[in-house]
Amino acid sequence: MIKKLVLKGSPREIGRIHGSEGKDEVFRSLETYKKLFLGFKGINWTEAKELALVHLKAIEEYDADLVEEMKGLAEGAGVDFEDILALNARSEIALANYGNVFTDGCTAISVSAPLSDITIIGQNWDWKATQKESLLLLEIHQESKPIITMVTEGGIIGKIGFNSAGLGLCFNALLTDKKSNQVPIHLGLRSILNSSSLHEAISKIKGEQIASAASVMIGMDDGTGKGMALNIETSPYGIDMVGESDGKLVHTNHVCSMEIKKKVKDMNEFAFDDSMIRKKRAEQLINTAYARNQKIDESMFKTWLSDRFNEPNSINHYENLNAPEHRRMETVFSIIMNLSERKVFLSIGHPTEGSFEEI
Repeated sequence: MIKKLVLKGSPREIGRIHGSEGKDEVFRSLETYKKLFLGFKGINWTEAKELALVHLKAIEEYDADLVEEMKGLAEGAGVDFEDILALNARSEIALANYGNVFTDGCTAISVSAPLSDITIIGQNWDWKATQKESLLLLEIHQESKPIITMVTEGGIIGKIGFNSAGLGLCFNALLTDKKSNQVPIHLGLRSILNSSSLHEAISKIKGEQIASAASVMIGMDDGTGKGMALNIETSPYGIDMVGESDGKLVHTNHVCSMEIKKKVKDMNEFAFDDSMIRKKRAEQLINTAYARNQKIDESMFKTWLSDRFNEPNSINHYENLNAPEHRRMETVFSIIMNLSERKVFLSIGHPTEGSFEEI
């Protein structure tokens, strides 16, 4: 299904295990992004590494352990440190304001009180189908931090997952016209997963720490059934919380915050005929289940994430052959995190209700 790596030790050792035992997946990621940057952005790999290096000073000041882990990863995989840095800054390189724009897509959903007695977050991650071959399931043990379980692309040390403190994280990429030289968003995601509380998680992304725009959905349950979820949009100019407080949150791939729109321009050329429709459809599915008094649990999430209404631009996303090549993507994996009951389910490839396995 997916290769699982257990990473333990110092940051350097954790990276080294990732690089050596996930070498094939790291090389697939490198191959994918070399082609993408060159084909759609006109950037060769040497230029990509130079663009990634502008973030290094900010990362060192933010959390030097992240640099150590990336250095260990490069050693384990037998590649240059700058290769790994470029993978972890891939959103910032892709989001630079020149040439064609491209990014991954996804639909993220959460339910919590008062809509539900339990806190569940989940999402589909939509991207290039070839990246199924680069996926890794990482279990990360670090000193004085929660144990992290994370689904990521080989070579990228921060992405989507949950931790032993009951915190879960979903991620939606956003396309805007501005970025900074601060911390790449994927390293911000890792810092969120290193956190033991919601306020600690938010402290890792607030202000102007993060280089690019993104949406992060953070859920947490304290182990007693008390939980909640928040949806935060980041930008080079600060953060904003979006969504209602009625127990449901949905986010796709367009900027929702009016405050952030004052500072950056949403560049998603398919916002109205893809991202917004997926958001409205997910909200409709939640409202329908609630109106019909249906139990909202992992099984319901499986149904929602498998939804094919308005295919190919559906929640369960299929490649749209009528779209420009750089916008052709499909659902690569789906994850459901029941944070109240500490149950997590994963599906690789297009989700169907029967394809999820508990991890």
